[in-house]
Amino acid sequence: MNDDALLTVEDLRVSYPGKGFRAPRTEVLKGVSLEVRPGETLGMVGGSGSGKTTIGRAILGLAPVRSGSITFAGERIERATGRQRRRLSKDLQVVFQDPYTSLNPSLAIGDTLSEPLLAQGMGRRDARRRVGDLLERVHLPSDAAARLPREFSGGQRQRVAIARALAIGPKLIVCDEPVSALDLTTQRTVLDLLLEIQEQTDVSYLFVSHDLAVVRFVSHRVAVLHRGEIVETGDAARVTEDPRHPYTRSLLLSAPVADVAEQRARREALERERAAS
Repeated sequence: MNDDALLTVEDLRVSYPGKGFRAPRTEVLKGVSLEVRPGETLGMVGGSGSGKTTIGRAILGLAPVRSGSITFAGERIERATGRQRRRLSKDLQVVFQDPYTSLNPSLAIGDTLSEPLLAQGMGRRDARRRVGDLLERVHLPSDAAARLPREFSGGQRQRVAIARALAIGPKLIVCDEPVSALDLTTQRTVLDLLLEIQEQTDVSYLFVSHDLAVVRFVSHRVAVLHRGEIVETGDAARVTEDPRHPYTRSLLLSAPVADVAEQRARREALERERAAS
């Protein structure tokens, strides 16, 4: 692993008790290792049940780590205490999948964005100024601060969630399927915003998704997860254009392709490969 990495995960194993008396534990992650470098996006892609969301949850302290290590900014955090987690929240943030449930419906947007700032000891006047800057950064009008989440579309709510994650200047944001609940046009707008923010702030992303095309668009490197194990990793272009593992090839084949002829060519190539093996 790279000593300069911002986040290093080594041999991470997560399991849950089985259902019923003496039922065996269900192993969700089976020795996962990865790293995220400063200013980089690592895309984590896999199908339902692959364990990709569990990786993000383990990093955030929301899933029980059975063994292995998680090192963030030089500090071991796989068993961080509540006090450590509160301190870590300044540098480690998350954007969840569902923009409709990730915001408190009874709080005005300005109050939602002010909460982490006030919790870090910022004065109310400075917090209001910072809220204005955050809304501008995610391309929402200043009067959005006085409005409730129900007054916004899904894409706009996700922009608010991104602004909240950015509020106190994190080093890493875990993006857990942040565009999967949005239509294709809105997805592109939100992805462009994430890229713009990264260019401006040098923040790192661990970007979790089931969609290989989305991951390719935003990521520098890609890790492919299948049944709790990373089966392929590498530069985004290489993994998506020249996949080495059969599971990666199957993900690529199932990705939406506008050109029907290209889709047919992909399918025929995969069938030829299977016949030859």
